[in-house]
Amino acid sequence: MNKRKITSGLLSLVIISTAAGCSSIRTSNDPRDPMENWNRKVQTFNDNVDKYFMKPVGQGYQWVMPSFADQAVTNFFSNINDIGVTINDLMQLKVAQSGSDGARFIVNSVAGIGGLIDVATMIDLPKHDEDFDQTLGVWGVPTGPYMVIPLFGSSTPRGISGAAGDAAMNPISYLDSGIITSGLFGLNAIDKRADNLTTEKIASEAAVDRYEFFKNAYLQRRKYLVYDGNLPEDEYDLEFDADDENGAPLHPY
Repeated sequence: MNKRKITSGLLSLVIISTAAGCSSIRTSNDPRDPMENWNRKVQTFNDNVDKYFMKPVGQGYQWVMPSFADQAVTNFFSNINDIGVTINDLMQLKVAQSGSDGARFIVNSVAGIGGLIDVATMIDLPKHDEDFDQTLGVWGVPTGPYMVIPLFGSSTPRGISGAAGDAAMNPISYLDSGIITSGLFGLNAIDKRADNLTTEKIASEAAVDRYEFFKNAYLQRRKYLVYDGNLPEDEYDLEFDADDENGAPLHPY
């Protein structure tokens, strides 16, 4: 089974499992989060998976890997990510930025030995953060309600579509060997978890309500990225038009 089929299957499973839980959902007063009861249960499940599996694996990875090797792995996946960043630049009509990000990928792939060394940053070619979720937001697609996806974490309906689009732009998805593809995606997930050990600890200790903290952090960050930090003063995280019987959000973030 190739990676595209695996990705499609995972996304279908996520959507089905989320829909199955909707029958027992108790709505909240937060219009951004009508499925709060379900979402909290899923976050508890995800937290347990992280506590007993991902976090120990990340800690072991960080302990085993020398710092230079850890950084090389991070650089490698960051370089591959620049392909999707460049494509999303173009779809958002950020022509100059797409040229910079495309050049960054070429420089790191050639001079950086396949992206293991971030030469581009050394010569002042900055790293940008663009993904298909942001592209959909720029195109006017509304974010939809907040959702916590089993194993994947915070998202929205637009975020799920964005993740599928990003997977389609990632060349790792098209490798012939499913074992190699799965291994690379797994290594990327472990590397990210290891890199976030300190950040996650600080965030958890600072949060009075862990669920609310991560929900607000996710929605605010996605909004910030869509607007490139230039947030309109009259925008809110999510508003619903009382005249819209479908409850469609007024503002795409």
